[in-house]
Amino acid sequence: QGCTQKYIVKNYFYYYLFKFSAALGEEIFYITFLPFIYWNIDHSVSRRMIIIWSIVMYIGQVSKDILKWPRPLSPPVVKLEMRADAEYGMPSTHAMAATAISFSFLIATMNQYKYPFELGLVAAFVFSSLVCLSRLYTGMHTVLDVIGGALISAVLLMLLYPVWDTIDHLLLTSPFCPLLSIVVPLVLCYNYPKLDYYSPTRGDTTTILGAGAGATVGFWLNNQYAVPAYASKNFQLGFPLITSKIVVVVLARFLVGIFVVLLTRRLMKSVVLGMLGYRYKFPIGDLEARRRPEVEVPYKFITYSSVGFSATVLVPLLHELLGLM
Repeated sequence: QGCTQKYIVKNYFYYYLFKFSAALGEEIFYITFLPFIYWNIDHSVSRRMIIIWSIVMYIGQVSKDILKWPRPLSPPVVKLEMRADAEYGMPSTHAMAATAISFSFLIATMNQYKYPFELGLVAAFVFSSLVCLSRLYTGMHTVLDVIGGALISAVLLMLLYPVWDTIDHLLLTSPFCPLLSIVVPLVLCYNYPKLDYYSPTRGDTTTILGAGAGATVGFWLNNQYAVPAYASKNFQLGFPLITSKIVVVVLARFLVGIFVVLLTRRLMKSVVLGMLGYRYKFPIGDLEARRRPEVEVPYKFITYSSVGFSATVLVPLLHELLGLM
């Protein structure tokens, strides 16, 4: 545990391709891609993707700690990542997330925007396949882990698709939405399956549910108080309509938005950890203390719910103030 094997890279194309593909299932991708959709493509598409992503990831993370299937042994497998090695393997949440994100995007946009369905289907398949294959290449999962993750995600998509318009409507209009969006995820985080040793799955799950909770509250608030919508939500995807002006506005929105999101994350981490350190009498740098449930859950939930709220409420207001609507 914690020691990487020495290895020689013989094919740098595959090495960098699958290292990059593996990153498409990490926090840095979701914290940029999902807000990008919200700021530049369509609010309704982003809402559905975030809700699907939160549900799929929670079920995947909990399933790991219930099934307790080990990851591939090393050796003989050479593991190119070590952070996730403390987690169990089945199902692959990278495979689940990639399948959910790519195909929920396809389903949510195919009737709203003009593009060849076959092209969208191929893009979704390629995206999810690259992420799935990266988990095999990096030695983090078995073939069964990956297939299981993709199949579970596909089944969940089929079950949720008939009701996702209803769920979306309730999240936007129900007066109980803000309360339930905070209380339900917190209950799930505090009642996460217990293990005999520390695993990052509970913290990662809290991060995901926190971001989803903050974004959901933001969606509700925007709908109630008519926070300005983006003018680009009505443009039809297609190369002939991509002008230099659209490219500049999209890039500006993204850079401004991601700066605010990352700044929010950094500030909230410092503030929340400082407050919890004062409350429970531990130095901020104490890693063991930060792993305790009474610290880890509020620390990550408050931090990432603030990130989700910032991305859906504060960033659009700043975009309007800067004339980027």
